[in-house]
Amino acid sequence: GATSPAALAGTIVQAVAECLVGLIYVNALKPGAPAIFGTWPFVSDLRTGAMSGGSPEQALLSAGCAQMFHFYDLTGGTASGMTDSKIPDAQAGYEKAYNHALVGNAGANLIYESAGMHASLLGYCLESIIIDNDILGATQRTIRGIEVNDETVSVETIRQTCLEGPGHYLGSDQTLRLMQRDYVYPIVGDRTSPKEWVERGSTNIVDKAIKQAKLILDRNYPRHVPEALDDAIRAKFPVRLPREQMRPKA
Repeated sequence: GATSPAALAGTIVQAVAECLVGLIYVNALKPGAPAIFGTWPFVSDLRTGAMSGGSPEQALLSAGCAQMFHFYDLTGGTASGMTDSKIPDAQAGYEKAYNHALVGNAGANLIYESAGMHASLLGYCLESIIIDNDILGATQRTIRGIEVNDETVSVETIRQTCLEGPGHYLGSDQTLRLMQRDYVYPIVGDRTSPKEWVERGSTNIVDKAIKQAKLILDRNYPRHVPEALDDAIRAKFPVRLPREQMRPKA
C-alpha cells in the first residue's frame, strides 16, 4: 500500500519481478554468478504508514515469496522473526512465532532478521536472541515434520508394551532412542511444574534470558583478531570497548 500494491498477491508479483530482473542483471555481468533470490517485501500499517514487521500480513508475504523460490527452483531468502514490540514481551513472542512457523514451513531457504529484532527493525535486544533461539529451534522441528515408516508407526512397540510390557512407554527402547533425536528441549523456555517453578524463584523467560546472555558474554572472548590488527583498528576508529573487556577475567 506504499511502494507496492495493498493487495498481498500484487506485492509478491512486484517483489518477484524485481528480484528476477536483478538475477538477470547479475548474470549478464557475470554468467553463472552465484546469487540468492532475496525478496524483501515489507508491510505498512495502513492507518499510520509505519512498517509492521510482526504482522500476519508480513508472514503471508514472506511465505508467499518462499513458495515462489520453489516455483523457480532457486535458492531464496526472505525476512521473518521481526516484531513491532519494543521489548521481549508476549507480543514479541507471538509475532515472532507465527511468522517463523509460517515462513519456515513455506520452504524458505534463508531467513533474514531472524533473531533479536524489535520495533520493526528499529530496535535490537541481546536477550531476545536467546529467546528467539528457542523459537527457531521449535520452528525447525515443525519443518522437519513427522517421519512415517514401518518403525515409527510403532505397531510392534505398541504390541510389546501393551501385551508383554509394563503398559507404558517411558522405558522402552524406542523412547530412549528417540528422545534426543525427535524431541526439542528449550534452553530458556519453562516446562517445570507450578510447584517446582515457585521453588526455583518464579522467574520468567526474560529473567532467564538475561542470565544466559550474561553467562555467554562472560565466557566467550574473541581470539580471532591478532593484536597488531586490533591496534590498527583502534588507531583508525573510535572503538569504545576496552581491550581488557575482551579478555577473560583473571
